[in-house]
Amino acid sequence: MKTTLNIADDLLIEAKRFAVKRKTTLKAVVENGLRRELQADQNRSGNIEHSDFIEMGPFGLPRLKRRGQQKISSAEVYELIDKEGI
Repeated sequence: MKTTLNIADDLLIEAKRFAVKRKTTLKAVVENGLRRELQADQNRSGNIEHSDFIEMGPFGLPRLKRRGQQKISSAEVYELIDKEGI
């Protein structure tokens, strides 16, 4: 679907440079950014925020909450993931 967006000149220039650097299109950069933002919003509104074990990281991805120097095994990580329904 076609649409028109008004984007600040400096942001558009930066996005075009980013697209060239990644050898992709401006359209792909905008779509990927929008998808990431929407996914992060869905994650924030889900169960993850209220979990005792899982928190949202700075890039909108779930991660285990830090609990000091306690070490846990991979099996325990998978068990927590299953328990939290991620």
